[in-house]
Amino acid sequence: MIHTVKQGETLFQISRDFRTPLSAIISANPSINPNVLYIGQPIVIPGFPDPNTIPYQIFVSLNERLLSLYKNGILQKRYPIAVGKMLTITPVGYYIIINKAPNPGGPFGTMWMSLSKESYGIHGTNDPSSIGKAVSHGCIRMHNEDVEELASIVPIGTAVFIHP
Repeated sequence: MIHTVKQGETLFQISRDFRTPLSAIISANPSINPNVLYIGQPIVIPGFPDPNTIPYQIFVSLNERLLSLYKNGILQKRYPIAVGKMLTITPVGYYIIINKAPNPGGPFGTMWMSLSKESYGIHGTNDPSSIGKAVSHGCIRMHNEDVEELASIVPIGTAVFIHP
């Protein structure tokens, strides 16, 4: 897949966000200077499909506290969510799902899907009463049955657009 460099990003942070070794990213981009990136620069991230080849997209509305699943541009389903609280807000932006982990344990419920931003994901919860509120540490919380359903539908590489 192709990642577009955003303001303030370093190649090291991009490698951490995508959980891809820095050496693999440098090998996949032989013409770049790893020490000099510019906003808008395309970077090949090896190992992930092009999100444009995946029929699904996820849109997260922080204000409405809703996650919307689209297939080929057509709304399939909406799910209620919990989002980050004031001091640990959910990051706005464009990400992809980079992995899935069933039964991660603890407060993450029955499913974890990592986003291409280090330490953030879409996951279940052991506190279903939190859904609909701004209470998380920045992740997107869903009811366990909802996140399990979503994870069974969307593949790795699915685009996730988080907006206010």
